[in-house]
Amino acid sequence: MWYLCVFYHRLLSYRRAEVESLAEMFGVFSSLEWRLPENQHPDSPFHLVNLPSEDIARNIANRSILVKGIYELWGEGSSFEQLEEAIKSYPEDRKLPYLTCETTFKVTVDSFGKAISFQEQNDRIKSLAYIPFKGRVNLKNPDINFWLIETDDYGAPNGLPPVVQKRIFFGRLVGGADRKLLPTYQLKSRRYLGPTAMDAEMAFLMANQALVMPGKLVYDPFVGTGSILVAAAHFGAMTMGADIDIRAVRDGRGPDCNVWSNFKQYGLPLPVALLRADNNLPPWRSGLKEIFDAIICDPPYGVRAGGRKSGGRKLLKGIVGPYTVPDDKRTDHIPSTAPYSLAECVHDLLDLAARMLVMGGRLVYFYPVLREDDVMENHFPEHPCFKLIASSEQILSSRYSRVLVTMVKTGSYTDKVAEAAKIKHQEFKENYVKWLEHGNLHSSVFGPAHLHLGEETDSKLCKELKPKYRGKYV
Repeated sequence: MWYLCVFYHRLLSYRRAEVESLAEMFGVFSSLEWRLPENQHPDSPFHLVNLPSEDIARNIANRSILVKGIYELWGEGSSFEQLEEAIKSYPEDRKLPYLTCETTFKVTVDSFGKAISFQEQNDRIKSLAYIPFKGRVNLKNPDINFWLIETDDYGAPNGLPPVVQKRIFFGRLVGGADRKLLPTYQLKSRRYLGPTAMDAEMAFLMANQALVMPGKLVYDPFVGTGSILVAAAHFGAMTMGADIDIRAVRDGRGPDCNVWSNFKQYGLPLPVALLRADNNLPPWRSGLKEIFDAIICDPPYGVRAGGRKSGGRKLLKGIVGPYTVPDDKRTDHIPSTAPYSLAECVHDLLDLAARMLVMGGRLVYFYPVLREDDVMENHFPEHPCFKLIASSEQILSSRYSRVLVTMVKTGSYTDKVAEAAKIKHQEFKENYVKWLEHGNLHSSVFGPAHLHLGEETDSKLCKELKPKYRGKYV
């Protein structure tokens, strides 16, 4: 059945990808059918989606972050006369169960891009007199929510998609996103917050892309202050994290201000474990594999939070092998590290995911791109074990973006596959160098959760964005 899906007008390239992931979570394994209502721009918040049942539509809408509402569409038209004709033509057996005397109802009038006065809302509701409402009106907690939604020429577009012709929709609300999640988990009220914490909306979107649900084990190899795992734990998953900075996972800012206290703040299950671990030298035993249902992360490729791996002066001078830390210095010892390029970091991430994800498990991570790129256009790191499911762009400036990459594991990890992955990595690394040269960039230009614009860098990106976005989330 075709339903009207109304999105919030933000993160446009994430919208369909999120619904498609949630559809798979709730049992729709074939590709969803989408179509635009008549005279609607592709960036319009109004889409029609074909779903097998109302229960699935409700589950998707209620779990989503970007779906304002999914509606059983009773009628649409470019005028109120066309709308009336469409509603009268809608099958009676589908309308009558929601128009009985035993039900309470409410009619909400909404518009996109243009405010409607209270008097205009009342007039529109009165124009629906041809619908045989028999129940009682209940504005606070009705059994049935009806919505009359319209879009019309709103004058100055202000970045909104163009309107070709007025369109009016009327339908019954099936379900919608719980936007109370975002103020509940907003970063400004978080107890333990670092400079690269992932904002709540994006963390929940990443969890949805990864099909996080109760009983799943989710791993973040760059856990930081735990923002991504907090979202996964909210959806009922068991969580595990790692970070190369032992101070982040062990100390935080004290016994009552650390990664653990973030979970306690929201009454969420604590992580199974938080490890001091290097993504370049993962600690897993060779016989241990395929234990995670999802790996969700934001690889470190920022200026202030650039990628680091185990290393330091001794290793850089050619002294290879472990060094011994005296027992009396182990408590406060901080292992030395060396720079870790984005290309190498992502290669290690894909290798880790290929070995440690269950078949069908998802890898979800961010990757930086040039918007006008003609060297690496739509080219992301590849691995024989994975299939690309979605790539959703978040625009950072006129030139730069980051893309949320969603991949699913489709093949088993073997020595032969590992060798093939190294070849793919080498090809990608060569293109990556060209990309850096093309954009005149350093490999650590992009910040993981928001841009870190330090005084120490003179990159083009920082020069372009520093005055406007210093210290702000983008």
